[in-house]
Amino acid sequence: MQHHIVFLERDTLDANITLPCPNFPHRWQSYPNTSPEQVVERLKDASIAIVNKVRIGAKELAQLPQLQLIALAATGSDNVDLTACRAANVGVCNIRNYSGPSVPEHAMALILALSRNLFAWRQSLLAGRWQQSGQFCFFDHSIVDLQGKQLGIIGKGTLGQALGERAKHMGMTVRYAQRQLATSQEPDRLPLDELLQCSDVISLHCPLTPTTRNLLGERELRLMKPGALLINVGRGGLVDETALLKVLADGHLGGAGFDVASIEPPPLDHPLMQALQYPNFILTPHVAWASEASIQRLADQLIDNINAFAAGHNQHRLA
Repeated sequence: MQHHIVFLERDTLDANITLPCPNFPHRWQSYPNTSPEQVVERLKDASIAIVNKVRIGAKELAQLPQLQLIALAATGSDNVDLTACRAANVGVCNIRNYSGPSVPEHAMALILALSRNLFAWRQSLLAGRWQQSGQFCFFDHSIVDLQGKQLGIIGKGTLGQALGERAKHMGMTVRYAQRQLATSQEPDRLPLDELLQCSDVISLHCPLTPTTRNLLGERELRLMKPGALLINVGRGGLVDETALLKVLADGHLGGAGFDVASIEPPPLDHPLMQALQYPNFILTPHVAWASEASIQRLADQLIDNINAFAAGHNQHRLA
């Protein structure tokens, strides 16, 4: 059997990254991007679909009888209806553990930039403050050492633990949020409210689920220590972004660094875009994962998953 493989969103991977060729007979077709209205038409003859953020649910599956596998070019799967896929006997596989160094390094870069107020210093320099001061230095913005501070991490998966190890090497104490359904207390975990109250930095590394959506609302943000930092390189929607804008505006938080938004790309009136007016807020465009090495690992694993499926093996299967 010759498989027909359709990649609906090739532009979600850097054009300079090499996609290996599947090792079985196939026909390959790719599109830079695909709108929701184009999904069924483009997949009508496909046996394997490669998607990143495009949504596929029961309505689309009912019109795609040839489809056998949805290969996610990402870890997150909230854009695919896994229950509908199981009912339609369509396999789903995802990418795992490919961005190990990149995401925690990005999170640490955000923590360092905020704790040392790098963006505020840059703005002062552009405004001519160094020349105006008449001295070898000036003291407009606070600088906070990380040594001796506590990092609270919500999500103790591979990436959360990797950030924790990096923070420990910088002299920080690391604690993790207690799992919501935990039956026993682990020594390095604290209940969420307690973690928020005693941490100098909070970093989010948990999946977005119905129970974690808006996990940090205004109540939780105001539980955080005055001057604490908030980092989200996990998923957009984990934080109530309107509430975040409010606590940044009134100075409760020392700063926040985000790599994700509830809508991507966010419209210009989005709360995170409005927050860019503050020098203690940093927003990067969902690129924490996107080092060259990480993207190449993703591309290699994507094709490995497809090769495994064609050979009759279950690799990184979600459905």
